[in-house]
Amino acid sequence: MAAAALMRVLVMSDIHANLPALQAVLADAQDAYDTVWCLGDVVGYGPNPNECADTVRALPNLTCLRGNHDVAALGSSQIDDFNQYAKTAALWTRTKLSAATREFLAGLNSREARGDFTLVHASPRAEVWEYIDTVDVAHDNFPMFSTPYCLFGHTHRATSYVLDDAGGCTEKLPEYRQALPLAGQRRLLNPGSVGQPRDRNPKAAYALLDDAAGSWEARRVAYPIADTQQQMRAAQLPALLIERLDAGR
Repeated sequence: MAAAALMRVLVMSDIHANLPALQAVLADAQDAYDTVWCLGDVVGYGPNPNECADTVRALPNLTCLRGNHDVAALGSSQIDDFNQYAKTAALWTRTKLSAATREFLAGLNSREARGDFTLVHASPRAEVWEYIDTVDVAHDNFPMFSTPYCLFGHTHRATSYVLDDAGGCTEKLPEYRQALPLAGQRRLLNPGSVGQPRDRNPKAAYALLDDAAGSWEARRVAYPIADTQQQMRAAQLPALLIERLDAGR
């Protein structure tokens, strides 16, 4: 990998308009990065779509992808595939987007390549919508990218899938704040969700990629969940979406 600009990368996904969670991630990462890869779903579910978009847009050396909730917020008819709670939040988000946020989201791509890394929101096979949530689905996605590694989000679960020399696939859960060496095996890597974790851990999730060391470090950080919940209640967003933040589900 050639680019010096890719030495230290903050990788995050599924912010979902949760500004307190995003701010906690950026404060926790401090000066440990000089590049940002955001894997999509900046908006949706949460109460701060414009503030989150403005914050992300200002980050250094940014690559940001579009996720399914970003697409829905811009008017996609596939919103009809959402459950009632997600659809309600998406329709609310549509009414709140500023012109600058609309322009930002509309300009995002669904797939990018950065050196040894393919970046998608959902999967390399179906970049915006497919859930890689089982070993079988992960295994079937490895032929869909040619780089050693693929970064994805969408499931709101911090995890990785490893392809061994025999072609078998296994899931590896992260050991937080411990550097995982990447060399030698192809991997699908998910940093988890900043704004709406679904792995029974309510802390915001993200990862740091050290290109020089060839390592991936998964991280979790607490944030003031009650502040986000208060703003969601004021916006009259669905109660289920508010309550799930406490449980990380």
